[in-house]
Amino acid sequence: MKKTALFFLITSLICSLSGKDVRIRRFEKVVQNIVESANNGDNKGVRKDFDEKMAEAFPEDKSTAFFKGLSGKYGKIKKLDYPRIIDVNRVIFPAYFERGILDIKIVLNDGDKIAGLWFLPHTPRGNTPERNSTVLSLPFKGEWFVFWGGDTEELNYHHNVSRQRYAFDFVVVDKSGKTFKGDGAKNEDYYAFGREILAPADGLVTDVITGVRDNIPGSMNPSHALGNAVFIQHRGDEVSIIAHLKYGSTKVKVGDKVKRGQVVGLCGNSGNSSEPHLHYHLQNTPVIQDGNGIKIFFDKLILNRNGKKKIEKDFSPIKGDKVKPVPNKK
Repeated sequence: MKKTALFFLITSLICSLSGKDVRIRRFEKVVQNIVESANNGDNKGVRKDFDEKMAEAFPEDKSTAFFKGLSGKYGKIKKLDYPRIIDVNRVIFPAYFERGILDIKIVLNDGDKIAGLWFLPHTPRGNTPERNSTVLSLPFKGEWFVFWGGDTEELNYHHNVSRQRYAFDFVVVDKSGKTFKGDGAKNEDYYAFGREILAPADGLVTDVITGVRDNIPGSMNPSHALGNAVFIQHRGDEVSIIAHLKYGSTKVKVGDKVKRGQVVGLCGNSGNSSEPHLHYHLQNTPVIQDGNGIKIFFDKLILNRNGKKKIEKDFSPIKGDKVKPVPNKK
C-alpha cells in the first residue's frame, strides 16, 4: 500500500447517493463513516472499516501523521463529483478540497471492508457532449425490444454508472413478449441469439475483445463484464461500445475502418449477461473505464409503443419500446 493513500470524503456525498443502484449503495456506509471521522479528525474512526491487510499496511501512527499533513495542505473536502465506477469493488470520487482537487479511489472486499484507498492527482474526464453529433442508425435489422433505456434509474439499470448512463439493452421478443422459445435453457432458444449486429455509423475500430465464451442462460460472467465487444470511434469524443457478442462471431479487428450498417459480429450472451442481448452505449473516450456516457438519438426508426407504430426522427427510445430501422427506398 502506497503511503499516499487517504480516506477523506464529505457529508454532501451522503445525500447525493440516495437512490443509487447497488453498485453505489455498497459504499454508502463506508463513505459516511469516512466523512464523519475524517472531518472530526478521528483517525481511529476512519480506520474502523479497514480490512486486516489494509490496517497492517497503513498503521495508525502513519495514517494519523498523513491525515494531519493532508489537511494542512488541502483543507477539508467541500464537494465530491459524480463517482466513476471502475468495477463492482472499485470506485473513484473526484474530491474538491478547500485548496485543490484530488481523486479518491476506494476498493472494497467482498465483505465491504476497505481493501485499498488511494489519494491521487485529479484526472479530468474530458469534455462530454450532451448528445451525439454523429448520425447514428440502429445497430441491427428487424424489430427489437428496449429492455433497458432512458434517463432514470427506473427506466435504465445502467443509469448510475457514468459511462453507461444512457446505455441500451436490446432483446428480441415474440408476440407474447417472451424473449425465448421452449424452456429457455439454451442460448439458441433466444430470438436475439446469433442475429447480426451492425456498425451504427462510419468509424475506426479502436478496441476488440474476443475469446469470451457465451454463458449458459441465467449464469453471468462479471470477470469479463463486456464479453466479446467492439469499440468504434466515430469522432474524437464519440465512441460506440457494442457488447455481449457471440463467441467467435466478431468480424472486425483493431484498426479497421467500418461503414454504417457493416456487420461487426453476432448477438451473443458473453460477459456480464444473463441472456442473449445487445448492450450498446456511446461514450466520450475509447478508454472504457474513463468514459462519460453520451445520450443517443437515432437518426430514423420505426417506433412501436403500446401497439401504435410511427416513424420517428432524431429519437431516443425508452424501456418498453419496440424499434426497427426504416427500410431503405430502392
